Amino acid sequence: MHRAERAVIMAAGVGERLTPLTDKIPKPLLRVNGIPIIETMIQGFLHNGICEIYIVVGHLKEQFEYLLTKYESVQLLENPNYAAHNNISSLYVARDFLECAVICDGDQILHNPDILNPFFEYSEYASLWTDEVHGEWLQHVDDNGYVINCSREGGKSGWQLFSVSFWTEADGARLKRHLEELYPRHNQCYWDDIPMFIKNREYRLKIRPIQHGDITEIDTLQEYEIAANKYGEE
Repeated sequence: MHRAERAVIMAAGVGERLTPLTDKIPKPLLRVNGIPIIETMIQGFLHNGICEIYIVVGHLKEQFEYLLTKYESVQLLENPNYAAHNNISSLYVARDFLECAVICDGDQILHNPDILNPFFEYSEYASLWTDEVHGEWLQHVDDNGYVINCSREGGKSGWQLFSVSFWTEADGARLKRHLEELYPRHNQCYWDDIPMFIKNREYRLKIRPIQHGDITEIDTLQEYEIAANKYGEE
């Protein structure tokens, strides 16, 4: 059994699909029910005893500095290439902190902190079973629960991948090595491409089942407006 000792929150992106809101406020700092989105994740980690928290910042990075005084466990890591490169550049900045770690995006509203339980047996992605057809990344598993493939285009009847993943000490070290091998040559890919596609044969991943309502991803202005109307905004 492994225990997550640290968390890496990816919060450097511009959030172009939420303009004009993100012209002045980073997407993770948009408020829902009076709370910046990223703080729902921070509080969830602290609730589960994960007290070493690294936030990778870029766009409007100075706005995250208040977190340093509000949460003594938080450290900021700057990604200077956030605007030109994909999020592989952000995880590269945090590559020294991936062993026994949780990696997540900072644009997710956490409703159920129990999904961040720090104990896990295998490296795994929080995933939601769906029978519906959709275009999100969709995983399929074998009879033992190991991920056997992932579709970028989505599909039907599979495990929808959410941007919360847990990494063992060995896999965290392996991920660091692969980041150093691939970046910056592969600077336009998602970091998840490494374990899911580029180096998938070197990882044995499982899924961490979650339920509808455990977490809300905010990718578009419409999704933010729906969440703000449902949960309230300040």
